[in-house]
Amino acid sequence: MVVQAIRSDAGGLRQRLRRRFRQWINRRIPPARAVTLDQRRIFIFPGRVGLFFGVCLLVMLLTAINFQNNLSYGLTFMLATLFVVATLHTYANLSGLTIRAVRAQPAFPGQQSEFELLVERGKRREHYALHLGWPDSSDALINLVDEDAVRVQLHMAVGNRGWFRPGRLRLESTYPLGLLRCWTWVDLDLHALVYPRPLPSPDLPGLASDTPDGAAVPISGSDDFFGFRDYQRGDSLRHIHWKGLAKGQGLQSKQYTAYAERSVWLDWDLFPGVGVEQRLSHLCYWALQLEERDEEYGLRLPGTVIEPNVGDRHRERVLRALALYGKEEAGA
Repeated sequence: MVVQAIRSDAGGLRQRLRRRFRQWINRRIPPARAVTLDQRRIFIFPGRVGLFFGVCLLVMLLTAINFQNNLSYGLTFMLATLFVVATLHTYANLSGLTIRAVRAQPAFPGQQSEFELLVERGKRREHYALHLGWPDSSDALINLVDEDAVRVQLHMAVGNRGWFRPGRLRLESTYPLGLLRCWTWVDLDLHALVYPRPLPSPDLPGLASDTPDGAAVPISGSDDFFGFRDYQRGDSLRHIHWKGLAKGQGLQSKQYTAYAERSVWLDWDLFPGVGVEQRLSHLCYWALQLEERDEEYGLRLPGTVIEPNVGDRHRERVLRALALYGKEEAGA
């Protein structure tokens, strides 16, 4: 019982510390679409190599004091000066950089979304060995030498339907000597849209028809000639095939056609008795199927109606409406 209580207290303490750290970092580096790194947004601390280097300097200083050796003093102070100079160069390697959010590629749950960033330098200073990445994303290593800006693509697996927020981006460097680690955590306010997971279902009601899409249907009064048929009482005299009658082919009438058009409505009520997420997954599946067949389709959701159409823009509108149904609209 005592051990469990100690573990519980330790876990609660860690959570409180993390919450306070998030509050502090949000005040110090608030979310923004573009962040320019300055003194308030950059952190620097010796790495493992730097700590070992500092311990070695301390041992060398104690040895020089013990033996009163001028060469030992000189070497120790020279290496300490090198450490100070490395601190300034490591900080300058990040200072002045601007990180901009460009776009986030929509994806389906479990897929890798592509997040595109733009890293710019504010001055003609060169920047080397910059590591970028989120905790669960791919990493990128860039240098700003000949270019003023570099585009970076990072990939991360997205979660459930709606807006996916990758969190704070880590940008760090140990240039030039690896003694110090200089880093920052920036929130670029970048969101990826996650569509519903496509879920196959039986054919939609009304999708099958005796008259296929694009079939010719005989009607009167159209300009599209279809063929001839035997004369029937009541046919217009203008439609009689007089040339054929003169050739002894019998009395026939010209037949005109129109072409059948079919627009499918993806309606919320087509899947009764299932949950919200399952309905959206079924509708997403059929939207992709109809788009692949190049058939017109529309969408009816509670509070949302998208008229039938085809094309990439129409598909994006439909998938976006399905992804954000019941979710927060702001955030793109």
